[in-house]
Amino acid sequence: MTSDWEWDWDSITHVTKVDPEKSLPADLSVLEGTDLVMIGGSDGVTAQNTLEAIEAIQDSALDIPVWQEPYRSDHVSTDTMEAVDGLSVPAVYNGDWDHFVGKHIDLFTTVGRKPAETLASSVPLVGGLVESKGIEKVAELTDSLFGEGYVVQHLESAAADRAGVETTYTPEEVAGAALATESFYGFPVFYIEYSGTYGGPEDVEAAADYLEETTLFYGGGIDSAAKAEAILEAGADAIVVGDCFHDDPEQFRETIPDR
Repeated sequence: MTSDWEWDWDSITHVTKVDPEKSLPADLSVLEGTDLVMIGGSDGVTAQNTLEAIEAIQDSALDIPVWQEPYRSDHVSTDTMEAVDGLSVPAVYNGDWDHFVGKHIDLFTTVGRKPAETLASSVPLVGGLVESKGIEKVAELTDSLFGEGYVVQHLESAAADRAGVETTYTPEEVAGAALATESFYGFPVFYIEYSGTYGGPEDVEAAADYLEETTLFYGGGIDSAAKAEAILEAGADAIVVGDCFHDDPEQFRETIPDR
């Protein structure tokens, strides 16, 4: 998981976050203009409904890359890994140990299990693949994984509760987390997450000054063109929009920047 992971990061301005436990809009043409679909969630999410959401997006007439952002290792299977263009793994800086390190060990432990022990997939992961297809296939699976430096800034959100976040970061600490993401951890993405509420541009401005190679994502409360524009003008490379995609597709359309 390094910044060498191959992707045209400059092409991403608008990201749609899809919760596989929620219903998709009947007309997926609403996604036209978004640059990336990210599939992930926590409550009620399984590897199977994740795969179904991935396939629904890919079966639409739109040519949009799809990533998976798993909350737990059992949300990932060989089927989901082979279906997506990338798999992003958050490291929550202001969360508990489990959400900064523990879930990563869980994920790679799952990838490395013997077939009889593998969760969430009818297709054996590493153990069987090493025997039948060789270590090259294992490398193909893990090559699609990359890390996201992550800061959760809304204490009353479900994301904060699940990640064990007890303290938000000051803008100066957000800047420090951004610098650590690029200079120390080498993750290709730094994500400021306000999870359902609009945090405004202050944290984005603080982080943007410290990022040259790392892509800066902001998510939370973007439900209008004005908010989208404010965050992008503050220095975000991309906005992440989720709730209104499921709740109000027409309002969601307003968040997609004019090209």
